[in-house]
Amino acid sequence: MTQDAEQIGRSSPAQAEPISTQSKRRAAIEMAVAYLLILSVVWTPRPAQRFLWIVAAAGIAIIVWRSFEGWKPMGFTTANFGRALWIPGAALAVTAIAVVVAARQHTLRLPLGGPLAFIATYIAYAIWTAVQQFLLQSFFLLRFLRVLPSRRMAVLGAAAIFAAAHLPNPVLTLATLIWGIAACLLFLRYRNIYPLMLAHAVLGITVAITVPGPVVHNMRVGLGYLMYRPHEHRFPVHGKGLD
Repeated sequence: MTQDAEQIGRSSPAQAEPISTQSKRRAAIEMAVAYLLILSVVWTPRPAQRFLWIVAAAGIAIIVWRSFEGWKPMGFTTANFGRALWIPGAALAVTAIAVVVAARQHTLRLPLGGPLAFIATYIAYAIWTAVQQFLLQSFFLLRFLRVLPSRRMAVLGAAAIFAAAHLPNPVLTLATLIWGIAACLLFLRYRNIYPLMLAHAVLGITVAITVPGPVVHNMRVGLGYLMYRPHEHRFPVHGKGLD
């Protein structure tokens, strides 16, 4: 682990020694390259999107590998895991309320086939939310902490680009801005990413099953949101058949 990482992880802004200009420049370049790769995937049509997805994943993996400072600074640790379990617990409470409201409004959309069908439908999405949480906290937030002069600005910067990546979907953009700010603050408090990954998966799936597909465009962002056609994306609605 580098000296800069130790300063960010263990010291307060007032106590930490100044981070070198070279380290700040490198962090800024890494963020710019990674974010451009992400946006290129979001705003490119298929089949080229699949190729760019591979390029983006490989590019970000190389950046992480070249600047790797250990798993613990990125939140992959058992420390504070138990203390932070209230976060996914709170997410489940939000889910319970949302499901009740959606069921009464006849907008609850559950895969037909019971629990196994539910898991099969959303397991890939749950993994993807974990990747997003890694990018938000372990990649962008840690680098914003080096580049910007305060933790508050770093939190707002990371949350802002996280939300912007979900444009032009208004529901997801607002939701991810709020979650991005909350998740970054919680990460700085507990320094454990696992509870945040769990909460993100729970909240994301909650939106998917409680908000009508035509409203949230089946969770699509970027070009996919603009090209969404409701009649091409039918999904079972609890008690209502197909929407």
